[in-house]
Amino acid sequence: MIEGHGDDSYKYSRAITADFSSNIAPYVDLAPLEEYLCGCMGGIGNYPEPEPYGLETLIATRHGLHVDEVTVTNGATEAIYLIAQTFRDRRSLVLQPTFSEYADACRINGHKVSALYQLPGAPQGHRLPADTDLCWLCNPNNPTGGVIDKAVLTEIVACNPQVCFVIDHSYEDFTMSPLLSVKEAAAFPNVLLLHSLTKRYAIPGLRVGYVTGNAPLLVRLRAHRMPWSVNRLAIEAGCYLLERGLPRLVDLGRYLQETARLAARLKALGGMDVWDTHTHFMLVRLRVGKASALKAYLVREHGMLIRDASNFEGLDDRFFRITTRRPDENDRLVDAIAVFFRDAL
Repeated sequence: MIEGHGDDSYKYSRAITADFSSNIAPYVDLAPLEEYLCGCMGGIGNYPEPEPYGLETLIATRHGLHVDEVTVTNGATEAIYLIAQTFRDRRSLVLQPTFSEYADACRINGHKVSALYQLPGAPQGHRLPADTDLCWLCNPNNPTGGVIDKAVLTEIVACNPQVCFVIDHSYEDFTMSPLLSVKEAAAFPNVLLLHSLTKRYAIPGLRVGYVTGNAPLLVRLRAHRMPWSVNRLAIEAGCYLLERGLPRLVDLGRYLQETARLAARLKALGGMDVWDTHTHFMLVRLRVGKASALKAYLVREHGMLIRDASNFEGLDDRFFRITTRRPDENDRLVDAIAVFFRDAL
């Protein structure tokens, strides 16, 4: 889905001074990386590795995996399409509402796609429908911010050995909730984890992601991977960041505290329902009016951008998503929404 994502400030003539629409964490200092990449520009006259072995080796070392259990991709989105292509013409379940690219990639590759709105519990023996080939999960989930209980997820994976679970961990660095570790996931023969250096380091323009999982599954993925899909600067950036020990780029505890404060202020306004979240973004539903009208108002009058979430499957035109920013900006957003409620509704 090309249309309908966040960070669409290019559509507006008004300058955006606070972008709440993108799930990329704000205010990451990219200056050292930019300086390093400037020194790498001479390398763009040569091809990168056909497969990014060096970066895969660094990632494997970091996670304590064998290099065969890692595949680097051109962002997590390439991984989604690569998996859908590798297992084309299958039956996929997608836990909704969630990132649209899972279903889009599956449909392009001939899958029969069905929506699932709740995972099976103990009364159902944690069993998915018998004809399921793949199950796509986002954990933490975009746009709800929810996290599946680790014990429950492990039980579901174990009870459905015939299903390949594709679990998108793109926001794994922005939650304190327990998640499947890469080593735990790789021990299962039916789990693929998606990871995003794009999200981790706020470098969406470079497109760097990777897949971890059981080696035989990754062999199948590599057989369908396009040569040179990851460009030289993206590989250099990934190696640079990993070799410097993966420093935490935000104080996660403080960041999530600010997320909770923002959610509380929104709830106190009334006129909307705010979903509980386990990460740095949240889903909100207006009780009256449309999210598109609120989005247009915030851009026009305040230079602020939110994510109209009405195009997520299972959501309607009242839903929007926001990502936490600095406290002063978050307060500006709440105050602006209060004025919208007063004047526009």
